[in-house]
This record gives sequence, C-alpha cells and structure tokens, in this order.
Amino acid sequence: MNILITGCNGQLGNEMQLLEKENPQHTYYNTDVAELDITDQQAIEQFVNEHQIDGIVNCAAYTAVDKAEDNEELCQKLNAEAPAYLAHAVDQRGGWMIQISTDYVFDGTNHTPYTEDEDTCPNSVYGKTKLVGELNVQKLCRRSMIIRTAWLYSSFGNNFVKTMIRLGKEKPQLGVIFDQIGTPTYARDLARVIMVVINKGVQPGVYHFSNEGVISWYDFTKAIHRLANISTCHVNPLHTSEYPTPAARPHYSVLDKTKIKQTYGIEIPYWEESLKECVAELLK
Repeated sequence: MNILITGCNGQLGNEMQLLEKENPQHTYYNTDVAELDITDQQAIEQFVNEHQIDGIVNCAAYTAVDKAEDNEELCQKLNAEAPAYLAHAVDQRGGWMIQISTDYVFDGTNHTPYTEDEDTCPNSVYGKTKLVGELNVQKLCRRSMIIRTAWLYSSFGNNFVKTMIRLGKEKPQLGVIFDQIGTPTYARDLARVIMVVINKGVQPGVYHFSNEGVISWYDFTKAIHRLANISTCHVNPLHTSEYPTPAARPHYSVLDKTKIKQTYGIEIPYWEESLKECVAELLK
C-alpha cells in the first residue's frame, strides 16, 4: 500500500517512522507542513492522487491546549477542517484513514473509564475542534477509524516526561497537580498498534488507546524522577485550583481499551514498563 503519514515531525510521527523500517512491505510518504500543507484542500487532493495513496494516518494537529483558547481559528483549521480534506480525498480513491484524537473530547466528570460510545462533552477549544475533526472524518471517509489517546509522551518533541526530567535536574522543588487522574501513553506503543491496524485492516469506528493503569500527574512525576535517578528535587502535590490554566483539563480521563484489545487481539503494556523504556532511551 501507499500510505500518507501527516505530522511526521511530531512525537507520534517520529515513532511511526522508526516502525516503518520494520514494515517495509508498504511505501510511506512522511509529510509535515513543508511537504504538504493539510489546510490546503487542493494540495491534498493533488498529493493523494499523484502518489496513489491507499491510506492516511493523520498524526498532525494543533496540540497547544492553552494557546488554542486564543487561537480558535487556526485550531479549527488544523483539527477540524484539515482532517475533513484528508478524509474526502482518500475516500474518493476507496482508501482508508486513521485519525488520532484525544481524551479532551470528554469533560472529565466520570469516575469510571470512558468507553467509545459515551456522550462526548468537550470544554476546551482544543477538545471541541478535535471532536469536530472526528465527526468530519467519519462522515467523509467510509473506511475511517478514530483512535482517541491521552497524556502522550515520547523521546521526540516536547512533552511532560522530558519537561519533568529537565526541571527535576534544574530545580530544588516542583509543584505538580495531584487531582487530575488519567493514563500516560508512550507514543511508540500507539505507533505499534497503528501498524497492527494497517496490517490487519481498518475496522471502522471509534477506539480508545492508552497504556494500562491509572495515575495522577503528581505520581507520574515521582515515577519519572525515580526512573531517571533524580533525587535532589522535592515534588509537592498541587490542587488544580492552585495552578489555573486558560484551558480546562479533564479531572478524570481514563480510557477503556476493551474494544481495541478485542478487535485486534493486542496486549497493552502497563504505563510504568513503557515509561521505563522511554526514560532509558532519553538517558542514553
């Protein structure tokens, strides 16, 4: 197959490129804005037809959650309109699309893990635009799959794990939120699952994927420091109210992964095993 990967310079896009070497039976077109502007519908249609694209994995998005509150127009373009253009173009060729989405489509008021069929209720610009993107893709591409994920980190790009290692080395103490609960996702684990989906075939619908287990940002930070051998930084637990941000965060965003595990026969690693793998890579 000829597969278009968008957002190839991001965390997930970089992880996808590593795994492509292990799946050489397909031809991959790794693009970022320099190679393909996904807000340009004409450019997308031309690219998809010229390279006879069979499938698209859309890893591109506007992910600066707080900045999105003041940048609604750009956020809308990248998270809602661009996925629609991609979905329409690949559907015209009878192809498939995997759209990466987020736990922010929920407001975080649950106390049990969110399943795919629960009502969405985003309360941030980022969450709202990602939800519109999901709906557009499902409407415009018959063979489309939405994968919602949460708390993504990797050895590539900017993310919470790298920030906490840096700050842990620089500062004698840190304050980290303890009353927001979720599950971290190692981008390489998500990339591995996407490769399974590509090779087994897209089963249309909405799916959830993160690592296994449940944790707070505070406990996650303590684990990062322990694995990175940082002992000189004291981490203080903070209430969300003590650390106000422009965008509202879900207080509880644990995702139920039963559907993707059963559909594709996969086992998902526990968050700490994956964190260990990533931290070891960062410390190399």
